[in-house]
Amino acid sequence: QVRLVESGGGLVQAGGSLRLSCTASGIIVSHNTMGWYRQRPGEQRELVAKIFSFGTTDYADSDSVKGRFTISRDNAKNAVYLQMNSVKPEDTAVYYCYLKTFGSGNEYWGQGTQVTVSS
Repeated sequence: QVRLVESGGGLVQAGGSLRLSCTASGIIVSHNTMGWYRQRPGEQRELVAKIFSFGTTDYADSDSVKGRFTISRDNAKNAVYLQMNSVKPEDTAVYYCYLKTFGSGNEYWGQGTQVTVSS
């Protein structure tokens, strides 16, 4: 059974940093695509960043996160991280860990972790 568990969310002041973690069980993260999505209040869930099995990364097609957020993976810990720097109030959202299996394309989601940025 695949399970994704996020941690690291919380309250942070604008301009500060936060690191989100996602630990997977029941599956090997390095073999698959992992990502972070977020859902702001009243909005749809949107992509923040992805990391593919070969280690390449992709970020949301906007200036909202590029240069501030970094996705990374620790194969030994079977975990994926999202380093969030210079956070802004508009980064306030529930952040979800995401996994898409290579080949079959099965998708899995974590339960989400709340990030709140105060101005």
